Amino acid sequence: MTVEGDGGGGTHRPVMVAEVLHYLRPKKGDVIVDGTVGAGGHAESIVERIIPGGRLIAVDRDPEAIDKAKERLGEGAEAVSYHCQNYRDIQSVLDSEGLTAVDGLLLDLGVSSLQLDDPRRGFSFRKEGLLDMRMGPDAERTAEQIVNQESEDELTRILYKYGEERWARRIAHFMVEARERRPIRTTQELSKVVEDAIPAGARRGRGHPARKTFQALRIAVNSEMDNLREGIDRGIECLAGAGRIVVLSYQSLEDRTVKRAFNSLAKGSSYPPGDPLFFGEPVEPVLEVLTRKPVRPSEEEIERNPRSRSAKLRAAMKVG
Repeated sequence: MTVEGDGGGGTHRPVMVAEVLHYLRPKKGDVIVDGTVGAGGHAESIVERIIPGGRLIAVDRDPEAIDKAKERLGEGAEAVSYHCQNYRDIQSVLDSEGLTAVDGLLLDLGVSSLQLDDPRRGFSFRKEGLLDMRMGPDAERTAEQIVNQESEDELTRILYKYGEERWARRIAHFMVEARERRPIRTTQELSKVVEDAIPAGARRGRGHPARKTFQALRIAVNSEMDNLREGIDRGIECLAGAGRIVVLSYQSLEDRTVKRAFNSLAKGSSYPPGDPLFFGEPVEPVLEVLTRKPVRPSEEEIERNPRSRSAKLRAAMKVG
């Protein structure tokens, strides 16, 4: 999913398009997978470069995103096929297409503006809506279920691990106390609980007090970190020789995971010690990392699209 800014008139802006194209290097005849197609912003630019003769496999777990992408790209476009699936299932997607390998894979992580700006989806701490936060129907639980059913210890773990929230224990305690009075059902109810939990002096200079809590719950609801680890692994297995993978992330936990996975696969099975991320533990390196440091959006793009501010791009190429 891409974190996109609204350019006015309902136009969604994909993040770092020029940089994505530079590192992905799509060309005529290539087969490219957009594993998080969203509204189709990146996909539109990719299709322009791979036709005639190329194919875009558009994947997204959100049925509404697939519909938006079809509107943008043209449902009858011969170069594009659509799959409402999780990108971690890339192998089954390619099997259904009769493909054994692809030339490129794009993963644009996080919550999309289509989801964030729709109060019904429950992703925004600024807009009233039910606490849902499911990116697609494959998610087993809603944020409301987690908030109202998990133990205080488990809530603390989720907030600390996925939100890197300093006040995780205190917020979890306030959640449990609040739900004992009545269930926490809406985004605004949860935002108020979090705001009450964080001491006033600690709120200054940290943005909206509920931001990290909402991030953590969204990641937990959608199993985003498991999807990312498995998606990178399986995606790289599906790349042809010299095929490229480009990943856009929007928070530090995602970026560290991508960096660690790329480094592991670039250095072979001995890195990181005792924690290989590649199924099968390759003896030889299978990747060449193309971005020594994460690529960031330009100041001009940030000015045009403030939601791109946190974006980090990492890219790698399959070797061997």
